[in-house]
Amino acid sequence: MTVTPLGSGQEVGRSCHLLEFQGKKILLDCGIHPGYSGLDGLPNFDRIDPPSIDLLLITHFHLDHAASLPYFTERTGFRGRVFMTHPTKAVLRLLLQDYIRLMEIKSGTDDEESSVLYTEDELQSCIKKIELIDYHSVQSVSGIKFWAYNAGHVLGAAMFMLEISGRHVLYTGDYSMEDDRHLSAAEIPSISPDVLIIESTYGVQVHPTREEREARFTGTVDRVVSGGGRCLIPVFALGRAQELLLILDEYWQANPHLHEIPIWYASKLATKALRVYQTYVNMMNVRIRAAMDLGNPFQFKFIQNLKSINVDDFDDRGPGVVFASPGMLQSGVSRKLFDRWCTDPKNGVLIAGYAVENTMAKELMKEPEEVVSLEGKRQPLNCIVEYVSFSAHVDFVQNRDFMMKVKPGRIILVHGQRHEMKRLKQAMDTQYRKEFPASERPRIDMPENTQTIKMPFTQRKDAVVMGKLADGAERRKFKKGDELKGVMFTQNFQTSICDPEDLGTYTELRVGNVSSKLHVPFVGSLATLRLFLNELFVGVTEDPQTGVFSLHSSTLLITPTTSSKLILSWNASPVADMLADAAVALIMHSQTSAASIRITSKPCNHGIREGEEKEDNKKKKKEELSPRSARLKIVNRLLLDQFSRVEADYDGGKFTVTCEKTTPPPPPPEGAEEDKMDVEEKKTVECFVTVRFEEDGSGCSVRVECEEGEQGRLVQDSLKQLATAMQPIDL
Repeated sequence: MTVTPLGSGQEVGRSCHLLEFQGKKILLDCGIHPGYSGLDGLPNFDRIDPPSIDLLLITHFHLDHAASLPYFTERTGFRGRVFMTHPTKAVLRLLLQDYIRLMEIKSGTDDEESSVLYTEDELQSCIKKIELIDYHSVQSVSGIKFWAYNAGHVLGAAMFMLEISGRHVLYTGDYSMEDDRHLSAAEIPSISPDVLIIESTYGVQVHPTREEREARFTGTVDRVVSGGGRCLIPVFALGRAQELLLILDEYWQANPHLHEIPIWYASKLATKALRVYQTYVNMMNVRIRAAMDLGNPFQFKFIQNLKSINVDDFDDRGPGVVFASPGMLQSGVSRKLFDRWCTDPKNGVLIAGYAVENTMAKELMKEPEEVVSLEGKRQPLNCIVEYVSFSAHVDFVQNRDFMMKVKPGRIILVHGQRHEMKRLKQAMDTQYRKEFPASERPRIDMPENTQTIKMPFTQRKDAVVMGKLADGAERRKFKKGDELKGVMFTQNFQTSICDPEDLGTYTELRVGNVSSKLHVPFVGSLATLRLFLNELFVGVTEDPQTGVFSLHSSTLLITPTTSSKLILSWNASPVADMLADAAVALIMHSQTSAASIRITSKPCNHGIREGEEKEDNKKKKKEELSPRSARLKIVNRLLLDQFSRVEADYDGGKFTVTCEKTTPPPPPPEGAEEDKMDVEEKKTVECFVTVRFEEDGSGCSVRVECEEGEQGRLVQDSLKQLATAMQPIDL
């Protein structure tokens, strides 16, 4: 298994991770980096082959997790499937419409067409391709099983558990482990994943208590407006904005001296966003669901919605509070208001969420003396700047507790700055060393963008017994080591075993037999065939009435016919096919080898004395040859084929072989006359051979005694090769 961050590897922004296992490729999130514009903000899509991606999962609607989705689906060759929750799809459509408008404005300002990543038509085409998933609903795509848990981060946020070939991977995305005004905390999965891909946004930082954060937030706003100033709260249109609006509306109701001070929510999406929140109120916590029975908790008493705001004409002569997007102050209404208000010490800016690198919000946290406006003008920073973390990300304690409860086999840290990741990794390594032995500690990795983490997994083979076979197994009460026979098949990485008759029920497979029949020309005698079959195979049977030979318990039948051919018939299988091939080769050999021709032809002496031949014929008529005698006669025929004279004693298994040895003459002396040159000498040599066969025919021993060593070796080598060829094949 490999995991490759294409974005948010040792950074925050453009979350996108490639998971590869068992030939499957999954993309987790598809965001942009808010600190960069145009193509520079995209994940590293050039490192992957989009058409090969099987599945794309979006955890929530924030731009850094989903804004490059239309680009990926419409401007690459991606043909896979896209899943997200119902609220995520509803809100994402609104956010991306607004994002397109901002891209077009920026493109017109900078003369950069590359900053427009996709059009409205491409967005609509992308939205149509999105499929929806409910929490805990199990989906399956190309053998990849996955389901979603509530992540608590924003409305509809999900963490995904994936199962591929019996291995589990949990991807948290952004998640929160505390209840807030309208959302419940993230769930803790009951399954311990083999791999946990988890956010590390806050590293080892520990959030103050919720009460302390709310007190600082409302206190800062109160201090600014009570002093006659204007308080800017940069937020994204959806997400934390709804939480902060609920907090501030309650605070205004509880403090009458603030009732005359206006609060504006400057967002075109405000009304549509609240409609989405009302639609999916069933996905919020008990407090909001109870409040819906009495009225709409998102119908604020002291907060006014501004569908649009012209900063130049905006009446800001008195104190007030403005919620404006975007949350990173990189452009838009929030940045224009900041540029206008930042020089007045009575005013204030309250950063209420996580600030990404390379944005104005992050720059303000460094407390600079001067800032650069959108027009490029340098101006002093005199206003109050406060940072109160209402970011719905886990802190160190919550992240640590989640990892300890989930008990993963491997941990991969993403979505965090390098130094924060490193501190978290060191802290978790220390924690695991304290509580677990070395063999049980998970390895923790923090890869950079495009760095691939490889994780080897041993092959796990688990099979589910199904159908009739399962009923039989239950009755038999199998124990370890018992045999279970059935057909094993694998579908989408799930291996099962069933009775062959159940294949049609659980698969698209069907059971069938292939009957094979082969006609082989044969002009020899059945006696020769019988002899060869018994020499090669064990357990050959013959029907005395039909003459049919049966091999290997009727796996192969050889039927003689009256038309000079044999019919071989068998049901196709690896063993039967091998038997048939061997039998065909044997039948052809029995008709073409020199030994078989001599056995099947009319008797001739071949150096055998006439009396011996007659005596041999008398013995054949009286009784069938024993296997031992038959083998000895084959030895005798082999020797006769090669040597001039052979005398055989079948009872003792002894043979006397007479052969001629020719000795070439020595070279003539120089100057010798041609008629006086020596001629080659011929010498008769006798070799005494003893052959002993084992009773079961499994082997034989050969002994050769000869006064001429070279001739003796020739005889012995010939007989050894014959003995090897006569070994039976035992199936």
